[in-house]
Amino acid sequence: MTSPRDVLLVGEGNFSFSSAVCQAAADSARVTATCLQSEEAARQQDSAEENIQSLRDCGAEVYFQVDCTRLQECKELTQRLFDCIIFNFPHCGRKSGVKKNRSLLAKFFCSCVQVLKENGEVHVALCNGQGGTPEDKPMREWHNSWQVVAMAAEAGLILSDISSFNRDKHQGYRCTGYRSQDKGFHVEGALTHTFTRSLPYTELQRVKMKAVLGRETVHFEIPEELSEYVNRDFLSPQSHHPVQIVEEQLLKELQLDWPVHRLEMDLPELFRNSPDRLQTCGPDITPSDIYWIRPTETCVLGKEQQEAEEDCASNSGGYGLRPSLLMHIPEVVQHPDLSLGALNAVSGLAFRRVPISRSISPVFHQLLLVGALPGESQALLQLRSRLEALLVPHGFSFEGEKEEGGATQRVWVSSKGASRVGCLTLLPSPAEAPEGLQLCVATLNLDLLATQLFSLSDWRLLWSADPRFKAHFLAEVPGPFRNFSLYPPAYTHDVSFWVEPDSFDELALHSLVRQASAGAVQEVVLVDCFRHPHMGHASLCYRLTYQSPDRALSHSQALRMQLQLRRLLPLHLQVTLR
Repeated sequence: MTSPRDVLLVGEGNFSFSSAVCQAAADSARVTATCLQSEEAARQQDSAEENIQSLRDCGAEVYFQVDCTRLQECKELTQRLFDCIIFNFPHCGRKSGVKKNRSLLAKFFCSCVQVLKENGEVHVALCNGQGGTPEDKPMREWHNSWQVVAMAAEAGLILSDISSFNRDKHQGYRCTGYRSQDKGFHVEGALTHTFTRSLPYTELQRVKMKAVLGRETVHFEIPEELSEYVNRDFLSPQSHHPVQIVEEQLLKELQLDWPVHRLEMDLPELFRNSPDRLQTCGPDITPSDIYWIRPTETCVLGKEQQEAEEDCASNSGGYGLRPSLLMHIPEVVQHPDLSLGALNAVSGLAFRRVPISRSISPVFHQLLLVGALPGESQALLQLRSRLEALLVPHGFSFEGEKEEGGATQRVWVSSKGASRVGCLTLLPSPAEAPEGLQLCVATLNLDLLATQLFSLSDWRLLWSADPRFKAHFLAEVPGPFRNFSLYPPAYTHDVSFWVEPDSFDELALHSLVRQASAGAVQEVVLVDCFRHPHMGHASLCYRLTYQSPDRALSHSQALRMQLQLRRLLPLHLQVTLR
């Protein structure tokens, strides 16, 4: 405790722990110690009289008959907020089961956040095995533990630290047990769990956007499931975001082989489709991967609104969010600042309809490298060699595709989980380029690179708004990331429905799950499929795993999200719930 802090201790027995904290903290803490018993009953405990007097001599406040599940009702604590609230070895008493003790914890957490400062901490010491985390040795089965992290989530708290309970550093402390009974708790192997507030889950908002496509201005709304991913500005030079750090380091290393020139281009995230537009994005992009957009308004310079809409409807195959920066190669090649004989770098967001999984995201930052390089330089081989030197030591792999002549024309870059991170390829040289140059192009998924390079447990952390995430990357050389939310609870829910199998779009289901859960679902797996032999329709059962890497997610919240999904399914996908 380096600065004066307001510390509240609840559920004290003989006040020996409060006295030890008060003496150790000296002037750096203002201690308030409370217990559930009456003053008369508390003073009858061994050494309680001396400890209470010691507390008062140090200037601490001592209160009796304080219910830690109703702290806001204690008149001595009203209008007060604390930096730290400590509850050692909570217990309902006697042979109470795990359910009663879980309820005690949940009520305590919900009560203490009413008197906890915004950046405050809650410390809960539990006997070995009670908490239900992997730190318990041995770890109990989840249903047989107190599920302390899940109970804290009911109050919007996350487990930010866990450490051994060291009774020896608290001079004079003696554990008395439930309501100061003679039999104390077993503190060997006990753990102190430190909880902090997390950002709350909020409903996804509709985000209105505008894109200029030539002479045409298109107004549209981003799909709700993607609303938290746009306008974040992670690639700005001063963001200190991991994707920006990875991009900067990549370009720095590539300069060892070629000049690297960053092109400042305002490329629209929306594109107008045409028969050959998607072909420029490579063989792994299909129309089903695209987020197709219905504009809310279109304007063409020099035309009235109705005429503009009719013109756009007749001359385009619709609008979509770009799945890859590769579709901007024509603009890059024609850019007046394109540097020949160098690698030209452009970066931005790309959007793809993908299943919910732990390994790939629907929105990611992509780096596009375009090099108009001498044909005899074997640019593709050189670029592959440089990137292999950078990425292979971190678990990435490279695999080349050869054409009939035997020459390598495309190289895929993959992560440990076999997800494709990028691609290197040779393209025909632009007509206006000098003779003897070849076009070497590379795309890299900066999000997947950052997730693996910084040892992130979940790609969703990259989009966390919690300041503790960004604080890690402010260091000059940030190392592997240590999550500020430890052992987040996971909840599984199943949903079953009848569908017409020939018209059912599974990716639309995943989109709806993202929307209903605000991104809290980590995984969606088809666990059962039955097709009626006579009627033709099919019954599908999907299992959803709810788990958040950075925010408190309680069982009740996950259940509300699941119920919201059940409400949306018949409305949006025309399915019949079972």
